[in-house]
Amino acid sequence: MLAAERKELLLARLAADGKVLAKEAALQLGTSEDTVRRDLRELAAAGLCQRVYGGALPASPAVVDYGARAAVEPGSKRRVGAAAARLVRPGSVVVLDGGTTTLAVVAALPLELACTVVTHSPTIASALLHHPAVEVLLIGGRLFKHSAVACGAAAVEAAQAYSADLFLLGVTGVHPDAGLTTGDADEAAMKRALAARSAETWVLASAEKVGAASPYAVLPLAEVAGIVTDAPSGSPVLAALEERGVRVLRTEEEPDGRG
Repeated sequence: MLAAERKELLLARLAADGKVLAKEAALQLGTSEDTVRRDLRELAAAGLCQRVYGGALPASPAVVDYGARAAVEPGSKRRVGAAAARLVRPGSVVVLDGGTTTLAVVAALPLELACTVVTHSPTIASALLHHPAVEVLLIGGRLFKHSAVACGAAAVEAAQAYSADLFLLGVTGVHPDAGLTTGDADEAAMKRALAARSAETWVLASAEKVGAASPYAVLPLAEVAGIVTDAPSGSPVLAALEERGVRVLRTEEEPDGRG
């Protein structure tokens, strides 16, 4: 079998099953595990999958640069943003991550809402200029242009000054095995720092991120309050997450009242 044919079959299996196990694929293709691993390395280099121990998972489309990301599933992000905005309570202190899904959260916040928002995203901070009763605290640091957020040691240190009721966390991958992932190590560290300063962390997971993975782990699934998503109710990935005890808040649901 030609290499191109093997790769097509591996991609087809990835699309059908949501993962490829190198050992199983080698048996099915009648080739060695080393050959399958090499094929997966080349597919990963082309951005077509995310390699993990023992095989590969679907690569997240959300790792493209910030300008291109706005065009990825905008309707999905609006649905997730509207549902997540309902988690924000008047008078609370909320940490908003960067990213286009979080911009959708800001767009869904009532203009009369009075609360405090802490963010390391100048884009999010500027979007909140239209909310007169929201106090905005902007964390500075090295600007990571790919996601338009502040990262690095200075930003992590500045985050220690805040305590929040809620953190709305953006990631590029949500997977029952790989967990919550993103595409940059410094950005992942900043997200962990913000989560550590928040009483609850909810994950913003538009449909294209569910079942996908990126290179860097952000948080274990057990450390978040839940996931806000518009992924289909029959999704086997959502079922697997719920089996692991992860609360899934679908966009058509109303969040529970919180004190």
